[in-house]
Amino acid sequence: LTVEDNEMKLKTWMKSALAVGALMSLTTGALADGMLRYATVGEPPSLDQQVVTSDLATTIAHHMFEGLYTFNGSNAPVPLLASGETVSEDGKTIVIGLRKGVQFHNGQAMTSADVLASLQRWGEFGSRGSLIFDHVDSVKATGDYEITLKLKEPFGPWKNLMAFINGGPAIYPASVVTGATKEPIAPENYIGTGPYKFNAWEANRYVELVSFDGYASPDGKADGYGGARVADFDTLRFIPVPDVGTRVAGVRAGDYDYAESIPGDLFAELDADAGVKTMLNGGPIFGLVFLNSSDGPLKENFALRRAIQTAIDKTPALQVAIGPEGLWRANGSFAPQGSVWATTSGTENYSKGDAEAAKSMAAAAGYDGQPIKFMVSTNYPFHYDSAIVYTKQLAQAGFNIDLQVYDWATLIEKRAQPDQWDLFFTHHGFVPDPILISVMNDNYPGWWATPEKKALKDRFTASSDPAERQAIWGEIQALIYEQVPTMKTGDVYTYNIASPKLSGLGEQTLIWPSFWNVSK
Repeated sequence: LTVEDNEMKLKTWMKSALAVGALMSLTTGALADGMLRYATVGEPPSLDQQVVTSDLATTIAHHMFEGLYTFNGSNAPVPLLASGETVSEDGKTIVIGLRKGVQFHNGQAMTSADVLASLQRWGEFGSRGSLIFDHVDSVKATGDYEITLKLKEPFGPWKNLMAFINGGPAIYPASVVTGATKEPIAPENYIGTGPYKFNAWEANRYVELVSFDGYASPDGKADGYGGARVADFDTLRFIPVPDVGTRVAGVRAGDYDYAESIPGDLFAELDADAGVKTMLNGGPIFGLVFLNSSDGPLKENFALRRAIQTAIDKTPALQVAIGPEGLWRANGSFAPQGSVWATTSGTENYSKGDAEAAKSMAAAAGYDGQPIKFMVSTNYPFHYDSAIVYTKQLAQAGFNIDLQVYDWATLIEKRAQPDQWDLFFTHHGFVPDPILISVMNDNYPGWWATPEKKALKDRFTASSDPAERQAIWGEIQALIYEQVPTMKTGDVYTYNIASPKLSGLGEQTLIWPSFWNVSK
């Protein structure tokens, strides 16, 4: 089927669901306390998690689709549909046990045949499947409740990538996923194993999930997305409300229980309002200023890079660019506080703001006042506002900064050309494993590929031991602060709002909001 065929099929299915949806509306409307009403910014493109990376889609879909692993509250991978795993001494054979007694929403028992078919489709067509399957020699069902992966070489990030459901290995019945390609699976085949199951999709009105009576929860205390999952609501209804004012007013009036993507300039007012609860999204974005390792005055001049790093105080830029203190953290770790990857290695150099020391360091590094080209885009105001502060601080330390302002498309084009820039500003979102942070990619603009990096990166990807990998990541972060291929600017948080009547939400989301173990 073509993309157009699938879109037509989705539209036809939506129209045929109108009558059923209207009946469900009448039925559940009388049970408002049994329904959670979530105001979204719009409609998702599809809920097929294997091939769609929309955060809105995942917010809805991870209530009904599950993978073999998920993340606990510290962003460490833990079993979900898996019961555990064993890894061979050479790190190349992974045997994953599967939980018994798990049912799909169609009543069928989950076995290794379903998991195998789901992994095969994800590995070939999934949005993130190649990140693992480029390293996979074979995947087989070696028992009714056992899957064996043979790797071409040890690949430590495998479990973190398995745990990331966004574009990840959601498990479908083999009858649904066998033969499926990169085209999204149709709504009538949204059959997962989660605490909620798909019920209705009324175009531009709502997507609705209902509790699944046959759900088999993992054992253990709830922790992040791990542990026990209980569907306390009869219905989850996700309602497109594009206007932010309507979303905010709706939560305040009790028309919605939860609303996403609220602007930062409303944070102080809403945070002080007893009628709503502000919820930070726990996976912050973080700004990065990349330095050119391929061309220009910064190439291989680590001492000059450290001088630039020493000149910058990140806090004033965060104050100017982001505003409310509740929405940013001057955090030098490349992972947020509370994550298993958070480390203080090298962070004493994160935000010194010492102009005199920077001036002396630059002179010792041979800097003679030549222009340093700093590219930034106004398409992202926090990039531009931060760059203005940094440019002033660098000038005070004696650097001749040539601030070049472009639209984002032009900046992307120019950053691919090593002779066009020395610094450029970008930002990064949450990733399930530090190996996916852009600075770890030797081919990402900046082109950091030193022998010291390669040695640590090889050890990091070869190890499957979580404690060893965390320790190596600490060494890598220390090397980043020593060689300065990039400078982290700080963590920036988006936020949502919720009714204070909801209980069980916690203080912030882990990555996406979740509503199992939540009630009102």
